[in-house]
Amino acid sequence: MDTIRAWLERYLEVLDRDNASPYTVKNYRTDIGQFLDYSAERSVNTLTGLHRDLVRDYLEELAEAEYARSSIARRVFELRAFGDYLLRQHAWEQNLFRRIYAPRVPRRLPRYLTIEEVQKLLSVPDSATPQGVRDRAILETLYASGVRVAELAALDVRDVDLGSGEMRVIGKGDKERMVLLGRPAVATLRTYIDVGRPAQLEDRKPTNALFLNRFGGRLSVRSVDEIVRQAGVLAGIDQTVTPHLLRHTFATHLLDGGADLRVVQELLGHENLATTQIYANVTQKRAREIYLRAHPRAAEAGT
Repeated sequence: MDTIRAWLERYLEVLDRDNASPYTVKNYRTDIGQFLDYSAERSVNTLTGLHRDLVRDYLEELAEAEYARSSIARRVFELRAFGDYLLRQHAWEQNLFRRIYAPRVPRRLPRYLTIEEVQKLLSVPDSATPQGVRDRAILETLYASGVRVAELAALDVRDVDLGSGEMRVIGKGDKERMVLLGRPAVATLRTYIDVGRPAQLEDRKPTNALFLNRFGGRLSVRSVDEIVRQAGVLAGIDQTVTPHLLRHTFATHLLDGGADLRVVQELLGHENLATTQIYANVTQKRAREIYLRAHPRAAEAGT
């Protein structure tokens, strides 16, 4: 009988093949592995040995060790996802982890970049080199379209219509949607496709992939993530810049500019409007801060 640890390794391989963020894979390995260590200390190494009291005792121990509620909730979420995988593999008859309640955590508002920070970020790549042209195109595309990093990495050249400023992406659940590109993104992508990409490909084997690595193959999610993070460091931005932060920034700036919430929902590929609503909360919060700071009688109104 396979050990739980062996099943975890298979699950992590699936996440990696599905282009999950390298940080997601790392967190799952560490957090779920911590629970498996706890189970092994109690002589539980197989799925048949797992029971609800063991999981509850583990979570109680985390709480007693003063782990943050958000950290405990994240571990429950990860265990549930692992359990769902075990069900799909017919290794489990029911997902035990879904019978465990996670602590309620107040929903935090998403972080985002200011317009000035975005401009600094976009100015980092050296457009005199093929790699710099590619990196600038990646940053412009992420900010202009709000696509997920896995969606961007999976793009083929044929998915981009520079004439109409549209791009076809395959989102979660293999659902297809069209996203839009502004003029700067279209111009940068055109330069990359016409000049930067051919220079990267040279005499190597042809590929349909839009964004290429230094070997002429498809750029991985991990590499895109590192390109964005490094650009954030070079731009002198205080917070860590990730592709997902650019997705937050895309949505927040759209709503700031007066975009309809349902339009933003469609562009982001959210199934539930409530998921998109959190970005509206960001703009409302900032509007109140600006009002209280700028209006002569706002201090009285706010007290």
